[in-house]
Amino acid sequence: MASFAWYALAALGEIGGCFAFRSWLRLGKSPWWTLPGTVSLILFACILTRIDTPNAGRAYASYGGIYIVSSLLWLWLVEGAVPDRWDLIGAAVALTGAAIILWGPRPA
Repeated sequence: MASFAWYALAALGEIGGCFAFRSWLRLGKSPWWTLPGTVSLILFACILTRIDTPNAGRAYASYGGIYIVSSLLWLWLVEGAVPDRWDLIGAAVALTGAAIILWGPRPA
């Protein structure tokens, strides 16, 4: 369960940081938005190292599912667009894949 909390925090850092840059480059906000965006992206990278797995690539791959779900929550809660059934089906598939990657049986 601790891994899930780290994944959720990492997703918040990545999505928030990327959204700050999007706000500047696509939505006409001040370039100052990039400062908290940069800090947020640095925090994202640091937080992702806290995932308890012996292989970094496996942690990053399984993070993908959490990132997708978190992005859809951002879409809904921050941007005000309700995810449709295809978003939800895709998120379920991604979470299933992430679970297989993270918790699948491995040879000893």
